[in-house]
Amino acid sequence: MHVILVEDDAVLADGLVRVLGGHGMNVELLQNGSEADALLQRPGPVDVLVLDIGLPGLDGFEVVRRLRARGSQLPVLLLTARDAVEDRVRGLELGADDYLVKPFATPELVARVRALARRHAPKPSLLQMGELVLDVGAKRARVRDKVIDLSVREWAVLEYLLQHGARVVSKQQIIDAILPWGEDVTPNAVEVYISRIRQKTADAGISIRTIRGFGYMLEPQGAAPHG
Repeated sequence: MHVILVEDDAVLADGLVRVLGGHGMNVELLQNGSEADALLQRPGPVDVLVLDIGLPGLDGFEVVRRLRARGSQLPVLLLTARDAVEDRVRGLELGADDYLVKPFATPELVARVRALARRHAPKPSLLQMGELVLDVGAKRARVRDKVIDLSVREWAVLEYLLQHGARVVSKQQIIDAILPWGEDVTPNAVEVYISRIRQKTADAGISIRTIRGFGYMLEPQGAAPHG
């Protein structure tokens, strides 16, 4: 994962580079908003922009404004010491995807960066298991020729399970993956969505297995149980 970090506090920046790098991320550090704006206009793969608001040159707000004005959909996580509601609202209205108020726990930073990268990663146009087919572009689910009616969150949960195939995913991973910034869902709500999906896909030749203490796994019906 390629992360651009723009932070002018040298001590904090050094610590964040080490933390993110320790989690397998390639971190490119800048300490000036104008330099960040110039770099972001060059071609090249970037997964997430982690951006301080209070920067020399251009501030973080202006960097985000220019980025979105160019049509870029690059995920942006704002870092700020400002906890006033109007500052948070301004950043989000300009196009930031998420924010953290300093001081913050570094595990939360890592989790948020990963969540943003997952949400914005390119997705295949079709996902399929058994008789179930999800057309990601059209947001349509079918079992053979029958269209399955899913709510927005039911769709998001089912899509996430299909993306992870036969891997176990926890309730918290599902919550982190499906929710836009600022919304809240309890683990009990995830159980409700899973129950509804099971009912709606009962004849699709798939099974959503509950792995007690770990989470859920989607697999074809009749698959050998995992020890």
